[in-house]
Amino acid sequence: MLLVQSERNALLTSLSAVVGVVERRHTLPILSNLLLEKKNGTLTVLATDLELQVSTQLDSAEAGEDFAITIAARKLFDIVRALPDTAKIKLDTKDSQVVVSAGKSRFTLQTLPAADFPRVETGAGLGETIRLPQKTLKRLLQLVQFAMASQDIRYYLNGMLLVLDGTQLRVVATDGHRLSYAETQLETGAEAREVIIPRKTVVELSKLLSDVEDPVELRIGANQVTITLSGTELVTKVVDGKFPDYHRVIPASHPRHLKANRQSVIQALQRAAILSNEKFRGVRLVMSENTLGIVCNNNEQEEAADEIEVSYNGDPLDVGFNVTYLLDGLGALNSEEITLSLGDANSSMLLTSEGEAGFKYVVMPMRI
Repeated sequence: MLLVQSERNALLTSLSAVVGVVERRHTLPILSNLLLEKKNGTLTVLATDLELQVSTQLDSAEAGEDFAITIAARKLFDIVRALPDTAKIKLDTKDSQVVVSAGKSRFTLQTLPAADFPRVETGAGLGETIRLPQKTLKRLLQLVQFAMASQDIRYYLNGMLLVLDGTQLRVVATDGHRLSYAETQLETGAEAREVIIPRKTVVELSKLLSDVEDPVELRIGANQVTITLSGTELVTKVVDGKFPDYHRVIPASHPRHLKANRQSVIQALQRAAILSNEKFRGVRLVMSENTLGIVCNNNEQEEAADEIEVSYNGDPLDVGFNVTYLLDGLGALNSEEITLSLGDANSSMLLTSEGEAGFKYVVMPMRI
């Protein structure tokens, strides 16, 4: 029985949207599969890991009567990706197998019963729909996602805080050593909501978003968030936990302000980091009038020292930071000029830029 006939690139696009959700190793074998289903004339590709579910429609494909079948996601994705760009791909069923054919290439894959495929229940307790351009949400994620923790025992740090407050949408991420904050204005307001979205959802959503004005729709519930864009839907559970009070972390009254060219600071840090301690990655920022000195040492008694011109009229200051954290924050920005606001050698540093008005990045100091 013919299931699907599709252009290779159209099928690959749909598989690319969902395959990132599939874990390579899973206790439930069916979670290594994706669900391919035709229902009421709509052909859907769906994958889940029980926390995140992504589904997308395969619009340009031809399909026969309604069906539902599960196929090994990674294997199907790798097969389709390996076929020529111009290939026309057919999926047929034969007993409990699917035959993938294109030209003279032929692959036979095992299936598992579609009735056993788990789905994330959707819709309960979701708020009203929020709409914003895809490129706006993509930019927000770019400005904060690098600061998310990874496999931290404080599970609520392994994700991103999403705050809906009137007509303002805020995103915040922290790993306990640095915090990144970004905000944007919405055209219409909505009921106040605050949820922590898991790290994996943020990563997969970033891949799906494009730099276009096309809308992305969010519906935020107490236990779930649904995100819809360009025929693709993500349904994610939220992290149950209390996110740190980011208002207290972001300094409001640091007396020292250093203005500099972003690219000059990045290049000087990259040069100095060559001789930084590989484990601690420490760098000293030595500030004096209109000068920023950058110093790195390592265990072999080697030292890198660099100096750049900046705009700074405050008292001299020598303070240490993790050079990777500084480069992450600077690399997320697009603007030419940046401002570093500091207190003393034991205080956090605030990175801001007039070109990204809603962005704030806080880095805790380290002893070097």
